[in-house]
Amino acid sequence: MNAYLLLTGSGSLIILTSYPSVESPVLLNKLAAKGITKFLSYPVPIGLARQRYGAHFDIVSGDLAETDDLRVLDYNGDRAFRRFRFAELGPLVTHEGAAEADPAVDTDAD
Repeated sequence: MNAYLLLTGSGSLIILTSYPSVESPVLLNKLAAKGITKFLSYPVPIGLARQRYGAHFDIVSGDLAETDDLRVLDYNGDRAFRRFRFAELGPLVTHEGAAEADPAVDTDAD
């Protein structure tokens, strides 16, 4: 099981997953299905996530299948972001999905 702090355009969240990496293609597809196509991610040590979330961690992780699964441990962006110090987390991973047109950028300029 792996835990990640995701920083997205709509806020922060903590996910638990059985995928070996936040960059696993099937996991990226599952995140995209939830509208998460661009994010910054930090691995969260499982023991630390268990300690910080207590019984809630046990409830959410108890529902996590051994393979090919994803659960949201915390979707309250402020709480998820404040729960961990950057020094406690693993290395930053960035993901930028398919390029989306920015309506504020004029691509038809002459």
